[in-house]
Amino acid sequence: MTLRELAREGETILTEAGVPDARHDARTLLLDTFHINTSEYILLAESELMNAFPTLSEGIAMPLGFYRDRIRMRAARIPLQQILGEASFMGLDFKVNGFTLCPRPDTETLVETVISEVKDKDAKVLDLCTGTGCIGISLLVCGGFKNMTLSDISKEALLVADFNAKKLAPGFSVEVIESDLFEGIPEGRKFDVIVSNPPYIKDAVIETLEPEVRKFEPRLALSGGDDGLSVYRRITEKAPLYAPSLFLEIGYDQAEEVRELLLKAGYGDIKVIKDYGGNDRVIYGRLKD
Repeated sequence: MTLRELAREGETILTEAGVPDARHDARTLLLDTFHINTSEYILLAESELMNAFPTLSEGIAMPLGFYRDRIRMRAARIPLQQILGEASFMGLDFKVNGFTLCPRPDTETLVETVISEVKDKDAKVLDLCTGTGCIGISLLVCGGFKNMTLSDISKEALLVADFNAKKLAPGFSVEVIESDLFEGIPEGRKFDVIVSNPPYIKDAVIETLEPEVRKFEPRLALSGGDDGLSVYRRITEKAPLYAPSLFLEIGYDQAEEVRELLLKAGYGDIKVIKDYGGNDRVIYGRLKD
């Protein structure tokens, strides 16, 4: 069997399982399993496996079996990022697992907006619902911020965030706090900026999502209650006690409702930013004087 035949075998299995972009996922798992890049794959594609990897001390059976196991996992609709154990975000590779939401490219709009709008890089930033830590850590590494607090209700997610901070942002000031939004953060603690990608999907909608999301990503990181706004209400109720500036990711159809919550909480100069797909993605404001 050649590498190309093995890739096609994986693609066929994933296609039959209904996996979107089966060819990409089969190829990605192949390259990762055999520790080769795309150029090396092209050179070795028509070679028999034993000839392509003659230096494998354990023989070809072990990586071959590992690849087929991973294909079976993907066919079961386990997210590709969870199988690989990492996901790319803002050019950084973040560890992910079943306790964290896989970082989405759309969320990069939130990071880019904070970098653009907050000029004081010494600002104390609180990243609520941090998950993998991708937002806060990207603000440190890509945005030049210096003081970051990562907070999440999930102990397991915080372990991942802490690992990512140590791996990707060594030397930066990063604090990790287990907290259900503000409940574990002492009153009187002050930040300059709060940033958050909170759960905002309506509970009824979650059941209609692709299996990768509804079966394998944490419900806690998805559920926004019956109307998708329950966590926004809790954030905007308490955020003014902790920081004058608030940046939130939102669903494509939530801008006006979240705007009303921000206004009610005392935030003004509210702006909505679209992502690269043209959808409303970020809303932010500052407390009125």
